[in-house]
Amino acid sequence: MSSICTTNVNKNTVFTSLGVYNEFASLQPSEGNECIKANAKSCGECIQVGAKCGWCTDPEFLKQGEATSTRCDELESLRKRGCSGAKVENPRGSQQALQNKTVTNRNKGAKKLRPEDITQIQPQKLTLSLRSGEPQSFNLKFKRAEDYPIDLYYLMDLSYSMKDDLENVKNLGTQLMLEMSKITSDFRIGFGSFVEKTVMPYISTTPAKLLNPCTGDQNCTSPFSYKNVLKLTSNGQEFNTLVGRQQISGNLDSPEGGFDAIMQVAVCGEHIGWRNVTRLLVFSTDAGFHFAGDGKLGGIVLPNDGKCHLENNMYTMSHYYDYPSIAHLVQKLSDNNIQTIFAITEEFQPVYKELKNLIPKSAVGTLSANSSNVINLIIDAYNSLSSEVILENSKLAEGVTIAYQSRCKNGVTGEGEMGRKCSNISIGDEVSFTISITAKQCPKMGKPETIKIKPLGFTEEVEIALNFICECDCHKKGTENSEICHKGNGTYECGACRCNEGRIGRHCECSTNEVTSEDLDKNCRKDNGTDICSNNGDCVCGTCECKKRENPEERYSGKFCDCDNFNCDRSNNKLCGGHGRCECRVCICDANWTGSACDCSLDTTTCLASNKQICNGRGTCECGTCKCTDPKFQGPTCEICPTCPGVCAEHKECVQCRAFGTGEKKETCERDCSYFNLIKVKDRDKLPQPGQAFPLMHCKERDANDCWFYYTYAVNNNTEKEVHVVETLDCPAGPDIIPIVAGVVAGIVLIGLALLLIWKLLMIIHDRREFAKFEKEKMNAKWDTGENPIYKSAVTTVVNPKYEGK
Repeated sequence: MSSICTTNVNKNTVFTSLGVYNEFASLQPSEGNECIKANAKSCGECIQVGAKCGWCTDPEFLKQGEATSTRCDELESLRKRGCSGAKVENPRGSQQALQNKTVTNRNKGAKKLRPEDITQIQPQKLTLSLRSGEPQSFNLKFKRAEDYPIDLYYLMDLSYSMKDDLENVKNLGTQLMLEMSKITSDFRIGFGSFVEKTVMPYISTTPAKLLNPCTGDQNCTSPFSYKNVLKLTSNGQEFNTLVGRQQISGNLDSPEGGFDAIMQVAVCGEHIGWRNVTRLLVFSTDAGFHFAGDGKLGGIVLPNDGKCHLENNMYTMSHYYDYPSIAHLVQKLSDNNIQTIFAITEEFQPVYKELKNLIPKSAVGTLSANSSNVINLIIDAYNSLSSEVILENSKLAEGVTIAYQSRCKNGVTGEGEMGRKCSNISIGDEVSFTISITAKQCPKMGKPETIKIKPLGFTEEVEIALNFICECDCHKKGTENSEICHKGNGTYECGACRCNEGRIGRHCECSTNEVTSEDLDKNCRKDNGTDICSNNGDCVCGTCECKKRENPEERYSGKFCDCDNFNCDRSNNKLCGGHGRCECRVCICDANWTGSACDCSLDTTTCLASNKQICNGRGTCECGTCKCTDPKFQGPTCEICPTCPGVCAEHKECVQCRAFGTGEKKETCERDCSYFNLIKVKDRDKLPQPGQAFPLMHCKERDANDCWFYYTYAVNNNTEKEVHVVETLDCPAGPDIIPIVAGVVAGIVLIGLALLLIWKLLMIIHDRREFAKFEKEKMNAKWDTGENPIYKSAVTTVVNPKYEGK
């Protein structure tokens, strides 16, 4: 079944059935205003600049001195400049689904379908209308159908070195049919062979060798370039029979002419019998390959033409055309949706793996010496190829780009080149791709283009017709040779004149030969001065056309280009304070703003005090700021009175907790008391004194321990609250402290007496121990009565010599 639906797309449109949607809403802004920079002279030129550009068709839109190109601007800018939405030309792209058959849900064993009735890709046909710079996107679904038909063509090298391989391939037909029946119920197989070009340098040095190129008594067939032995068939026994009749051939050099054979298999679809199903080409050899340029060795200089040249199933132009190049083969294999399996012996694996990297949707398997593993090799390669889907597109028109985003199994996504593919796909799996197509410009002549997108190796494709929006709708309503355009010298369209060849001016009122006339220049001088158009423009046809500045947002205007929109007063480095627009060097303020730079707000909500009075009834609101008229009051809304009664008591607890870590707010100090700046001073003489620039209050408060602390409270000129506090407490000794002191003294006395008694007791114990020790030593002492040898008596006896005893 197919369906046709047509819808114009705006920026909010979403196609739920196809997943087709418009991405204009997500366009990224570019640097500067590209619409003004483009200097577009017509609506068609304007809309090709980018998707953000619009054209104002209001005939009264332009101011004096503004060029026609200033009708082209960003949509929001046009609105601000006074162009209503109904007068803005801003065509948007659209999509149309012409064929949208759903993918086939088919199980193996179900009713057999013809290949053309199986759908693996959705949608099949689309038409996109592209506006420059605006991507159009759609979702593409792919689902591997179960029991999908397969055509397999076996292309074999029959040079002498493949003799033992041929014996095993002779029974390949029935065996491969049996194995492939596990994958599909609709399988066909064909066979072809190749050796080498039939020119002397490749075969032998003597013509006699053409009959039997093998050496000794070996019986070989004549050499040939390519032979289509068996057209694709579902009869495996026929394959065995015909292949069994094949004979080995030979050639002189090692590389073979396999590329000639691959090219003929790819382009000779009718001879091979390819259907629009999965197409597999198995290329089996034990040698390398010749490619473009090697034909010169045999005198062949004409490049391969990529066309079919089979007669009686033999390639007849091998002596005439050179081998194809790799790039040529890639193109033809892709054009004909053929997936290649290289069954190569171990020796040449590196060569063919490099070749595989150049040929999309190809695989390389290692062939045993006698090809005994060829069936397993084919099955494994097929599973590998079919588990990956890679999207490719045909050549794009100039200025058209395409981007892919994949959504694969298990939530895997990809972008860029990885957005083209999904891997590890099993039979029955469904994957999707988001494809975005963008036109950067209208192609030459604006003709429609067609591109095709298809999965590599599959015959199904999406055909997309591209139509380009190169003109505005108002262009169709234009009036040729309109009287508005100076007596028919131009076409009046989209609110402006498009002048005929040789005519210029806003209304095509002059010819190109008159633009420098002195008489016309007089009309461009203000007050008969010397400056033409105030040196800010050119005199065209007696009318000033103002110059454009490097910044496209800045414009000159006025009859003599003496006005501009960028030389107004600024506030906070913003033109007109950011609250107005500049017209002829004067700020036109937005609502609720006034002043030369629109920096004075008329909104009084910022001046409302907590009592809902403006400036607390003690000032006036000027430009959104309170001017307090009562000198006692300060603050943004004139509610702060530093010298009013009760100020000290109000801030006592917070000063106490922040300065001394005490008081009732000690636990919540950081949360409740961070509203002022605290400055500590050493003594009371250092506290601020009255008479400074702003009022302050001196405070003296007492804490729970009857200690006094001193501080000042003030609000400075920056409306910041400041507290200066003496860093030490004043704690005088009074009558109340005497009992405490007496108690302390009594305690000290008692402690002293106790210490004295302890000392006395220790001394008595010590004396008694010493006396007991003395007594013990005394008892143990031994006394001797001998005289002291150094003793001299103190008595001296003197004998009178005269005494005679008488």
